[in-house]
Amino acid sequence: MQIKNAADVAFKEYGRVVTGKFDLEKLIEIMNTTEAPADSVIYYPSIEELEALPVAEEFRKSFFGELPMQIGYCNGTNTKLNALEYHRNSEFGIAITDMIILVGKQQDIQEDFTYDTSKVEAFFVKAGEIVEMYATTLHYAPCSVDGKPFRNVVMLPKGTNTEIDTVFSNMGEDPLMTAKNKWLIAHEDAKIEGAVNGLKGINIEVK
Repeated sequence: MQIKNAADVAFKEYGRVVTGKFDLEKLIEIMNTTEAPADSVIYYPSIEELEALPVAEEFRKSFFGELPMQIGYCNGTNTKLNALEYHRNSEFGIAITDMIILVGKQQDIQEDFTYDTSKVEAFFVKAGEIVEMYATTLHYAPCSVDGKPFRNVVMLPKGTNTEIDTVFSNMGEDPLMTAKNKWLIAHEDAKIEGAVNGLKGINIEVK
C-alpha cells in the first residue's frame, strides 16, 4: 500500500504534526532506555518518570487544556494492522524512532460496527515528530520501519486504556469497549481475546 508522510496535507483528515518548540531531550534520553521487543509490542499507559518531566506540564497545558493527562509508551516490532481503536479525544504521540501508523475514520464504521480495512491509510512518522490523532481517527499500534523496533510516546487523558470498572451492556458500541475510553474493533486473524472481530478484509501488513 502507498505510504504517505504525516506532514503531507493528506494527513489533515486524521490529525496534524504539531509545530512548536518543546524540550524533548530528557524525554528522548529516557525513552531510549526503555524496552523495545524485537518480536512483540508492549504498551504502558502511564510512566511516572515521564510524567515528572518539566515538559509534561507543557503538554498538559498545550494539548489537554490543563486537564489531567498521562504519558506512557508503545514500543516494539510490528508489521500488521490487527485492530483499530478510538477514544473520545485526541491522542498525542511522539515518535522516538521512525515508524508507520495505520489510520482510518470512525465515520466509516458501519451500523453493525464492522469496518472495511481497504479504507485504511498508512503514514510515515519520522523520529522527533509530535503527532496528534483526532478523536475520530481509528488507530492501533504503529508499524516498524525496515523491521526495526519502534519507540513511541503516547499521551492521553488520565485513566485511558486502564481496566474497566463497569459491566457494560451488549447494545450499541458497548461491546467494543475493552478498556476505559477505548473502543476497539479487531481482525479475526489477530485473535485478540475478548475483542469484537469487526474488521473485514485483509489484515493489512506493512513490509
